Amino acid sequence: MKNLKGSILGMGVAVAMFTACAGGQQNPQLTVSGLDPAKFDTTLQDKPVKLYTLKNQNGMEVCITNYGGRVVSLVVPDKDGKPTDVVLGFDNIAQYADTLNSPTDYGSSVGRYANRICDGKFTLNGVTYQLRQNDPHEGDTRIHSLHGGGATGWMNKVYDAEQVDDKTLKLTIVAEDGENGFPGTVTAITTYKITDDNTLDITWEATTDKPTIINQTNHNYYNLSGDLENPGYDQVLYVNADNFTEADFSYMPTGKILPVEGTPMDFRTPHAVGDSIKSEYYQVKNAHGYDHNWCLNTKGDDTQVCASLYSPKSGIFMEMYTNEPGVQVYSGNFQGVGGEENIVRKLGKKYPQHVSICLESQKYPDSPNHADWASPVLNPGEKYFSHAAYKFSTK
Repeated sequence: MKNLKGSILGMGVAVAMFTACAGGQQNPQLTVSGLDPAKFDTTLQDKPVKLYTLKNQNGMEVCITNYGGRVVSLVVPDKDGKPTDVVLGFDNIAQYADTLNSPTDYGSSVGRYANRICDGKFTLNGVTYQLRQNDPHEGDTRIHSLHGGGATGWMNKVYDAEQVDDKTLKLTIVAEDGENGFPGTVTAITTYKITDDNTLDITWEATTDKPTIINQTNHNYYNLSGDLENPGYDQVLYVNADNFTEADFSYMPTGKILPVEGTPMDFRTPHAVGDSIKSEYYQVKNAHGYDHNWCLNTKGDDTQVCASLYSPKSGIFMEMYTNEPGVQVYSGNFQGVGGEENIVRKLGKKYPQHVSICLESQKYPDSPNHADWASPVLNPGEKYFSHAAYKFSTK
């Protein structure tokens, strides 16, 4: 969904100096994706930060930093067997942590609540809570809460990390009662795992000591061609959904659920994103592309494909599965515009508008304010569990 540039109300994160050995390395041991792990080895928020690498025997490598639980690179073989990094990001911790000059949600494990809550307000058990507002829009007096508060949300917190084995990373965060206005002290665990069939499997679990809301997701920006310097208009998208939630000019759900039939929102038959991303249809035009929630036909069955993405250039094919009722499709509408075209990203690249597609599993946006939608409420004694999997192959 919308990049956080312009939505951050200001929070500098002090970045500690890298370890002395990082600067003195003449021949750093690079990852398959070309990352230098030493550029992630530091201390933030009085906690150690580093780059963790997961690998299998079939050419898949996923690099993750415990700063924000972010996927930094994701390498899979293309149709010719060439290792291809298919996600956007930075190649150093300093840029990730600089929320003023390079604000982004690249690859993050978003919490406590992914997506938007209208005007940052919701009522639970008769109590109205005011959340941190970080998502203003021109001409709107409302300022929404986006991704749990943006700069002070979980995407910019340091998780406690445990690399369970070569294929599994467990990340834990404890969010205090009142953090960004949310009630309840929440202990949340994000587990990243890769499998031998080249699947990135993500689970989110959480418990709370008082009633609260939670809605986590992963925010990878995918371009399966591996060409991150050109728009991804030829990426072929499929979404298993007959309906979507209509959004107003501030990207907030109106409460209406509309059919995709006969509109550019219809991806039930796979087609290139570029075929419709510049449509005059009011939903697409207002968002400068796609930034919408689709109501999945899979209805929580994570054995069914809920969405897929394919690059004819690389032959890489990605299938998505989730137990959540919705998926947010965001087409990188604010990449490469408004000054962002000058920000240098991973391995010296600059990203253009519409370079990527995000597929974010979720409860519907603003669900705390819509009683007839799947509830994000978590009570003491209950366990939140959310699952998303992204399976890679070639064709």
